Amino acid sequence: MAVYDPQNDPAAVQTTAGYPPVHGMGTDFLFAKKEIQVLRGLASRVSEISQRADMKQKAELWTRHNDLKTDTPVVFIDPEYGWNELVPPETLECADPLARTWEMALRKQIYWADDLKDDRVIKGYFDVPYSVIDTGWGFAEETTGGATVTGDAYHIEAALADLEADFEKLHYPDIIIQPEESDVMMDLAHSLFDGILKVRRKHTWWWTLGLGWDYVFLRGMENYMIDYLVEPEWAAKLREFLCEGKLRMLDYLQENGLLATNTGATYVGSGGFGFTDELPSEEENTENVQLKDMWGFCDAQETARMDPDFYGEYLLPLHKKILSRFGLSCYGCCEGYENRWHYAKQLPNLRRVSVSPWAKWETVPENLGKNYIASVKPSPTPLAEPHMDEDAVRNECREAVEKTKGGICEFIMKDNHTLGHNPQNAVRWVEIMRQEIDKVY
Repeated sequence: MAVYDPQNDPAAVQTTAGYPPVHGMGTDFLFAKKEIQVLRGLASRVSEISQRADMKQKAELWTRHNDLKTDTPVVFIDPEYGWNELVPPETLECADPLARTWEMALRKQIYWADDLKDDRVIKGYFDVPYSVIDTGWGFAEETTGGATVTGDAYHIEAALADLEADFEKLHYPDIIIQPEESDVMMDLAHSLFDGILKVRRKHTWWWTLGLGWDYVFLRGMENYMIDYLVEPEWAAKLREFLCEGKLRMLDYLQENGLLATNTGATYVGSGGFGFTDELPSEEENTENVQLKDMWGFCDAQETARMDPDFYGEYLLPLHKKILSRFGLSCYGCCEGYENRWHYAKQLPNLRRVSVSPWAKWETVPENLGKNYIASVKPSPTPLAEPHMDEDAVRNECREAVEKTKGGICEFIMKDNHTLGHNPQNAVRWVEIMRQEIDKVY
């Protein structure tokens, strides 16, 4: 199969010159005329969608929802790895790696609106991240088995093999922005989308600040679960080191004006979006963003099978330090929340709580009630089958709605590693979830 080479394409448009490829992406900033036409056409469609009345209504619903002013549930599905089945890579029309990335991002927005039809709000923005190098903690991640980028199962090896002997080799991560790459990407986006979408600089610097992810990729999952028993002093030292590293990162980002607000159509926590009237809006808050004007997020899903007191004694104090910086905060991912709720509810500015497939959903009305958002997550497993068992899905959706009635709920489908190569599974889940909500609310 021939490989497209824009350098040899007379129809190619050189958007800039003299810059090295974007770090780790391989683009040379040469977009063919066809690629430019494709991207502008998709951007025009996104712009049209963003101006629809239903998008304004959904944004208002999310705002009331996040501000605890309505018990009308919201529904959101992020197929995650399943996106490769909804928008197969071979269907993309662009060849340049950066153009393909942008094409995929735009097509996802359109698919959410036209096919999935959940409560995802499509806004008339095109966000451009920085080109960044993160120096890490001093040890490269080591995994065996499947590839982390494709969602296959893998085993995390202990890169930091000996806590005591190797601890001095750790260092705090440095964030190194590549200014030329960052600027040329921004200029390229402006040249493509100005007059169609509002181009913004917006970088997602973290998903979770919960520390467990970093610990596990340094020590492996097995060591994470036993270090606090067999190496308590060194384990505590490592947790404190990781916490300090996160706090230093937050300070650096804030002091250097690198933060972007997440109070609009930005995914926050492990489910849901940031719309709120309690913090500055994304339209108002565009320069020198402060952490106190943002949502923060910590989880402890790596401790799901551990004693809840482990969380209360060893992680809660660190999570308090981190989340005290933020205006509103989220807790939890795949761990059941209810057996540690007496600890988790101590987190500062807590608003959104993950109620995973392994949680006891019937505890939501009493524990969370009208004081917190219950981010309720039915299992993604049925959606992985080529022919989804709709009766099973309906029963679980009904159970989720009925057991959590009395809370302020969002119903979230995520963690899909596959949709059984049947895109209709995702579409039908949203339809069934809405039907079951309508029966109860």
